[in-house]
Amino acid sequence: MDGATPENPAPDELLDQLRIERDGLKAERDEARELLLRRQAEFDNFRKRTERERSEYLQFAGMEMVREMLPILDDFDRALKVEGGNPEYTKGVEMIYTRMYEALKKAGLEPIETAGKTFDPHLHQAVERVETKDAKDGTVLGEFQRGYNFKGKLLRPSMVKVAVHS
Repeated sequence: MDGATPENPAPDELLDQLRIERDGLKAERDEARELLLRRQAEFDNFRKRTERERSEYLQFAGMEMVREMLPILDDFDRALKVEGGNPEYTKGVEMIYTRMYEALKKAGLEPIETAGKTFDPHLHQAVERVETKDAKDGTVLGEFQRGYNFKGKLLRPSMVKVAVHS
């Protein structure tokens, strides 16, 4: 007899039990490590997403304010096209318009160029179609209302007159 009792297992049995316990602890450690790595990655993704959303919010926070200013900009533009007013008054209106327009451009307002461009439904709203042979089909012939982008995103499409062939 090797002298092993239930209270005192044989050295080989004790070694086997310790190996099993060690392997179990290693598996628990590996699971905990994997969980930690997953949680760190999730937190890092959350932090990056939050920073990106915050950056986008700050970048486009002024978009609505600029959108509200566009009708005023349009009114100034129309007022400057009227002939026959007092030259000094016209000069003052022009100065106010220029300062306002430059401030809005500095904030991110970008006018959409239309003259001679090909009609793009993502940038232009066709208000009138004109049959003509003088221009290529789908060419913008005129602009009724200027369109704008704000920091690369469409703020308002241009209202345009488009050439069509009959």
